[in-house]
Amino acid sequence: MAVSYIKLWKILLDRRMKKTDLIDNAGISSNVLAKLGKNDFVAMESLEKICKSLECNIGDIAEFYFDENGGEKNGF
Repeated sequence: MAVSYIKLWKILLDRRMKKTDLIDNAGISSNVLAKLGKNDFVAMESLEKICKSLECNIGDIAEFYFDENGGEKNGF
């Protein structure tokens, strides 16, 4: 199983927010942002902060998927 944050980036684009705005508004670190950019797993606490700052649910920013490599992460 892998994760994709494409929905998060779309929300930021739709709201004309920069990634640095997300760091400031959600109170996450640049390391978390880097992991999100690589579609790596991040702590649920970080995802909760993002959802609170964007007033959305986790399904609005992330989705899990099974890929053809038996679940290894390779992005979309």
